[in-house]
Amino acid sequence: MSSELSFDFEVQQRDGRARLGTLQTPHGEVQTPLFMPVGTQGTVKGLSPAEIEEVGSQIILANTYHLMLRPGEQLVAQHGGLQGFSGYPGPFLTDSGGFQVMSLGHLRKISEEGVIFKSHLDGSMIELTPERSIQVQQALGADIIMAFDECPPYPAERDYIRSSLQRTARWLERCLAVKDKDDQALFAIVQGGVHPDLRDESLALTLPFDTPGYAIGGLAVGEPKEEMFPAVAYTAERLPEHKPRYLMGVGHPEDLVAGIALGVDMFDCVYPTRTGRFGYALTDRGRLNLNSSGARTRLEPIDPDCDCVACRTFTQAYIAHLLRAEEMLEPRLLSIHNLRYLHRLVERMREAIAVGTLYDWAMAWGQTYFGSKADGVVPEWFTEALETGRQTPTGTPHH
Repeated sequence: MSSELSFDFEVQQRDGRARLGTLQTPHGEVQTPLFMPVGTQGTVKGLSPAEIEEVGSQIILANTYHLMLRPGEQLVAQHGGLQGFSGYPGPFLTDSGGFQVMSLGHLRKISEEGVIFKSHLDGSMIELTPERSIQVQQALGADIIMAFDECPPYPAERDYIRSSLQRTARWLERCLAVKDKDDQALFAIVQGGVHPDLRDESLALTLPFDTPGYAIGGLAVGEPKEEMFPAVAYTAERLPEHKPRYLMGVGHPEDLVAGIALGVDMFDCVYPTRTGRFGYALTDRGRLNLNSSGARTRLEPIDPDCDCVACRTFTQAYIAHLLRAEEMLEPRLLSIHNLRYLHRLVERMREAIAVGTLYDWAMAWGQTYFGSKADGVVPEWFTEALETGRQTPTGTPHH
């Protein structure tokens, strides 16, 4: 099961709980913390592999559920895996399919065996089990694969969350039993909702498997940030110090800043590309709405400090024109800009961690970012996350 030969993680520097690290994968070394664009169908919507590399992406997340249904994992395997199939040469991470079964399942039945659901493509009944998830992910050939888990919705009854996290731990054991490729690292997922005692229970069941990395699951599913970030802080500080920590499905700028401060290394979300397709650009002063009438006459770029092709080449007025004319270039340009913005945000945070000024940098960033909103107030959850992050972790280190 060991993938130490091709998979190595090293923390090089710390600033409070935040960490700078390098992660070695079979398809190259990446710098953490990092944000992963989502390439659901084996493509980041509208962008070529060269553009994804140019904006500074390091790992692409592909979707097990969608690729299993179409075109089927065997066709991807015939291309030599996701790299050969998609033309993107860098590392890939695949989710387990569990989240889509929950989010798309109009008709699904969860049992100890796995999940039976109705395909959103043709209505056929499909069974996804821990064994099948690993089989598909191995055929897809991702560098990092995820254990098959259940992500309970918010809100959910405590008893349901408890029985679900216990089943997720049993499913993890089954995932590891069938995994037989050494060049893929399988990450376990810690559940437990927003309840510290249930997080503890999930940690106690999960950590003994000693997987190469750990994900914090079951958050960003509708709970308020006042509940989400204490759960992130609680879980992250109890995860092994020498392994990567991945907060699943999180990608708003303020969430990256708070999460990195709390010691998270990896993030993914459809937010930057999806919000770009609707005409919104991410900036340090919040979201810029290019659907607005004001944007149609602005002769400046989206962000004068940004080095992406959209900001180097075009005015806001031009991109607003593309949006109104429903030209295909608009979603591409704003997807490029928004991904570059998040990668630059993380790059700036890496620089601040390297010189030990993350707390001050993040507080100043928060003043600018939230100061531009209607009430201009930096929310308490954000400052509390930064305050917690500047302290040395008190949780039990696991080695």
